[in-house]
Amino acid sequence: MVIFAGQGDARRSMALLWRSADSGATRTGPGPKPGLDVDTIVAAGIAVAEEQGMAALSMRAVGAWLGRTAMALYTYVPSKSELVDLMHDRVLAELPTEYDTDAGWRPAIAAWADDTWAFYLRHPWVLQVSQARPVLGPGEYAQLETVVRILDGIGLEPLRVRRVIAVLFQFVRGMARVATERRQAASATGVSDEEWWTVRTALLAEVAPDFAERFPALAALESHAAPAAVDDVREDPEDALPYLEWETKEAFRVGLELILDGIDSAERSGLGSPDHSTPSAP
Repeated sequence: MVIFAGQGDARRSMALLWRSADSGATRTGPGPKPGLDVDTIVAAGIAVAEEQGMAALSMRAVGAWLGRTAMALYTYVPSKSELVDLMHDRVLAELPTEYDTDAGWRPAIAAWADDTWAFYLRHPWVLQVSQARPVLGPGEYAQLETVVRILDGIGLEPLRVRRVIAVLFQFVRGMARVATERRQAASATGVSDEEWWTVRTALLAEVAPDFAERFPALAALESHAAPAAVDDVREDPEDALPYLEWETKEAFRVGLELILDGIDSAERSGLGSPDHSTPSAP
């Protein structure tokens, strides 16, 4: 399920995100204080998404969570589209925005990536909000600002820094999506990862007895990469993660190191600096 952000009324959505004077987020004037406000509705939307998933999110469901009708919400939030934007931007505020760069940019980016990975695993519904069209709210910009500050002064031209940042965000997001889908697969299908792989690898050997001849490079890699026992490859024998989830986390760690190695190499070589001639990307 993919939800595209920014589908509601652009002016109202942006006003609510940034709490501009004409957003209607706060009510003033005589009379009793209203029992609802934008923040309360957004918090309820997040609660519904956390507990029931994005497929269950609707203005009616959020109203029921608050003990109100859906109609009672529309004065504050025009529709589900604006609500999704607000929910996404609000939950991002949970992430840290300050990292110690005294030891350099690399450990700071690694810490940011670990925090962001853990954030997605806590809030898997966020991964269903597409980044093809960003929300453009303060929470989203705060995260971008954080990474830009960490990478400030690494010696790459601004356009290349923007692309590096895009790679970092999409790498963390993509690997977290795999990890969350792994967690969700067992409950959604009623079949554990271990059972699924055991049955299908046995069948693969049966239906493709010539697998190693047809795919020799892959077969050779698998024969050398497969551990004799799961605990043989775990750095921490007390690691309680299921093996395949642990494998995904290790792939995340290795992939991040390779990306950081590439940034480090570019920084040291001066690649991408304003006086270094490089071909334009297509």
